[in-house]
Amino acid sequence: MQRKLDLRTGIPVWNAYRAPRVTTQRLARDVKCDVLVVGLGISGAMIAEALTAQGLSVIGVDRRGIMLGSTPATTALVQFEIDQPLSELGRQIGQADATLAWRRSRLAVTNLHGRIRELGIRCDMTTAPSLYLAGDTLDPAALRREAEARAGIGIRATYLTPMVLKETFGIERKGAILSQDNLALDPRKLTAGLLKKALERKARFYAPVEVIALAPESGGVGVETRGGPAIAARHVVLATGYELLDMVPSDTHSIISTYAIATKPQKGKLWPGAALIWEASDPYLYLRATADGRVICGGEDENFANEQSRDSLLADKARALSGKLKALFPRLDADAEFAWTGSFGTTTTGLPYIGELPGLPGIFAAQGYGGNGITYSQIASELIATAIAGKDDDDASLFAFDRTSMMRRLTDLAGKFVG
Repeated sequence: MQRKLDLRTGIPVWNAYRAPRVTTQRLARDVKCDVLVVGLGISGAMIAEALTAQGLSVIGVDRRGIMLGSTPATTALVQFEIDQPLSELGRQIGQADATLAWRRSRLAVTNLHGRIRELGIRCDMTTAPSLYLAGDTLDPAALRREAEARAGIGIRATYLTPMVLKETFGIERKGAILSQDNLALDPRKLTAGLLKKALERKARFYAPVEVIALAPESGGVGVETRGGPAIAARHVVLATGYELLDMVPSDTHSIISTYAIATKPQKGKLWPGAALIWEASDPYLYLRATADGRVICGGEDENFANEQSRDSLLADKARALSGKLKALFPRLDADAEFAWTGSFGTTTTGLPYIGELPGLPGIFAAQGYGGNGITYSQIASELIATAIAGKDDDDASLFAFDRTSMMRRLTDLAGKFVG
């Protein structure tokens, strides 16, 4: 059913902080539920919390265990800015749809902020401004046009000249866009907090459990597990992160490897406002500070070939990131105390695929998050919870699997997968 990947290597910085423990059970007998969530990382946690909030009975399974996949590898810059600039996305999918996608992403960050506060989850969440630096894909003129495009659809964006950027943030670049009200947080603490809320509402989590076959049937989906009991669910949600499912074609989805480092704590040397920083370059650099003053710096992306090739580059990539960080902020101690690499899925437009799989009634999936993982996880939880409740979301078509020729190929594969 599932292409198995070693999703990360190295030691993520989040290992330095204690996250709440979430208990799982052993799947010892056949079970039933309203919704089965496959994957207990941050996407599965958001979806499970949203569904249990609707009063649905939810089971979650993971073939590894809770938060043992990609979740610890994220750098958790929770931005509403989509990887694809508004101006470029408009050229790809039309200005009207690009506007809707950007506005929905903005709303998702606002909703996530409110939900974390409402649930009282302690995950070191802070609001932070964001700086998008001029680079080799958007020069200052293009960056100014991008700021104007965002302002034109009601998303606040301020273009900073090199002088203002240097005076305000101490950064020497040819220009930047300043945005407000993004988030920085600890992804493991957030995931654990959401899962514990779902458990309080009687969700059941089983691990390790590997799902090997799904069979849509009258009134639900039959689920076969490897060497274990069966699960009967009215709906199934595949939240397997960056591991592609064999049932989903990959012609508009590719896997990228990214690299990250984290420094020692150094609050006194951070840039003003501890803004999230990323650049309009390929490959791009991105960085943020943790609550205790470490600097997380990531980038140096490569097309994924295999785990061995990805991992062999970790030491060189870590040195390159340290060098770029030092060049940007000479006052910082840019040496890496933590270094890690992971893989993620991306799409041709930068928009994820979220929704029910054509030809597979009752089976939902979310994938292709690119660099907007946590923001898109929030959107996935909203869209899927709304669909399972039998209601319509006006933005569902933006992220649907049938928005491209993928629909035809999915339909062709459906019979093979469930047969």
